Amino acid sequence: MICLIYFVLFIFMSVSLFISSLYFMFNDLTYFFEYDLVSLNGSMICMTLILDWMSSLFMSFVLFISGMVIFYSDDYMYGDLNLERFILLVVMFVLSMMFLILSPNLISILLGWDGLGLVSYCLVIYYQNLKSFNAGMLTALSNRIGDVALLLSIAWMLNYGSWNYIFYLGDMKSGSIIPFFVVLAALTKSAQIPFSSWLPAAMAAPTPVSSLVHSSTLVTAGVYLMIRFSFSFNDGLMYFILFISMMTMFMSGLGANFEFDLKKIIALSTLSQLGLMMSILMLGSYKLAFYHLLTHALFKALLFMCAGNVIHNLGNCQDIRYMGGLVNYMPLTCTYMNICNLSLSGLPFLSGFYSKDLIVEVMCMGYLNLFVYLIFYVSIGLTVCYSFRLVYYCFVGSFNFNSFYSIGDFSSIMLKGMSGLILLVVFMGSTLNWVMFSSPYFIILPFFLKIMTIFMVVVGMIIGYEVAKFGLSSVNLSLSYYNFSMFFSSMWNMPVISTHGINKFSLLMGSSIYKSLDQGWFEYYGAQKLSLQLINSSRFTQNLFNNNLKIFILLLFVWIFIMLIF
Repeated sequence: MICLIYFVLFIFMSVSLFISSLYFMFNDLTYFFEYDLVSLNGSMICMTLILDWMSSLFMSFVLFISGMVIFYSDDYMYGDLNLERFILLVVMFVLSMMFLILSPNLISILLGWDGLGLVSYCLVIYYQNLKSFNAGMLTALSNRIGDVALLLSIAWMLNYGSWNYIFYLGDMKSGSIIPFFVVLAALTKSAQIPFSSWLPAAMAAPTPVSSLVHSSTLVTAGVYLMIRFSFSFNDGLMYFILFISMMTMFMSGLGANFEFDLKKIIALSTLSQLGLMMSILMLGSYKLAFYHLLTHALFKALLFMCAGNVIHNLGNCQDIRYMGGLVNYMPLTCTYMNICNLSLSGLPFLSGFYSKDLIVEVMCMGYLNLFVYLIFYVSIGLTVCYSFRLVYYCFVGSFNFNSFYSIGDFSSIMLKGMSGLILLVVFMGSTLNWVMFSSPYFIILPFFLKIMTIFMVVVGMIIGYEVAKFGLSSVNLSLSYYNFSMFFSSMWNMPVISTHGINKFSLLMGSSIYKSLDQGWFEYYGAQKLSLQLINSSRFTQNLFNNNLKIFILLLFVWIFIMLIF
């Protein structure tokens, strides 16, 4: 019942906000709402909210996807003893994201930002086993780096007299350090290199949470913040982030081709698309980045919901090597999943095609070097490659799983939740193209560049299908291939570096060098000195106010005396 209430509420709000965003867009309107929280001696602390076409459009997508995911969760989490707690955590997650979207103020952004981090930790450790606890800690600690960067940017904003960053974007472009802190915060939240290891680890969360996180909330919060701050980035910072995002896009696309966990493949796919959004944003097209953010949210949410239905039917098995021939048992789910994969690959004329093809063609119009062209096109090919590898392993051939369950599209609630998104996956790309851009893009390129995107899609299809059937007979070759695939599927050993590497470095190398230089002085004049001072001051206060009744009566007489005078 609670799922149905939130589903109806979120869908109603989503439709209302979508209509509002069209009104704001066509009339070029932006509204600021101020609420006075505290007023003291003429000074006021007020909370500011911004409502324009971008925030209302993004919120409408977040609420619509959240409504479908909550409706879907009613059956996916059926039998869970803490279903209401799970739904309320998801609602808190959505509210934190809405708070972040609506905030033109760094203080209120921090509240939404930390709300996302805290609730995501609670959701990642929801199943309460050792793997979930480790994944939750890696997620929380990786995101804390970005939280600290956001706190530093808040401190630096004191130089401007207000925390409403939206009024100072032009001033920040020349020599301010705030954009560097914002970029660091966005890199951690969007899991770009070198903070990529937490994103596949966060797949320990229930699949409805993964659907929400990877489509429209947690990981997209960093991209949304960078879109808002895009007018404050200078050229040097933009080229640096362009390189980082392209490397992330390439690394995750390559890793997904060697991964066998169904949810991790889709998670690496999200990472690849986040790199694509950030790279086009750093090339100066914030509207295109936002456009791909919206279209990607739709097909990625549905892709995770389809994957959840497959996992649900196979008794929580996520290894794609045990799947196969599922199209004979789950035709509707497989159809939806194939449409999402094709949209992700950029096949004409699905929603993903409109944004991806436009991004690549705009990139081709720029004056860039061969490295950028190569990474962009190879990454597009890798996306199609792992998508068709996934299709081969899951849907083609014979069924490889010895299951005692009856497998099929039996869950009407889950299918209805997925069916609510399928039309948007097909049609929303072209609709947003007409809505968001006042005049259509008309890009003229040489013939070989114009067909290069379609060419890479077709080549990726063929390679992905053939590589999925690839086997090695020699023992030595198999061992080297195993090491090779382990290196790429573990994202260039980044999870190891992020966990064991930091511990070993700090224990073996860092601590010995630090001790030889410091010799304990920093500890004495740092935390220990502060602790001793606090203890001594508290003892002094305890001795002073030891007789509480006498002090209370004395203060009462002082107060009466002051009242008689004034």
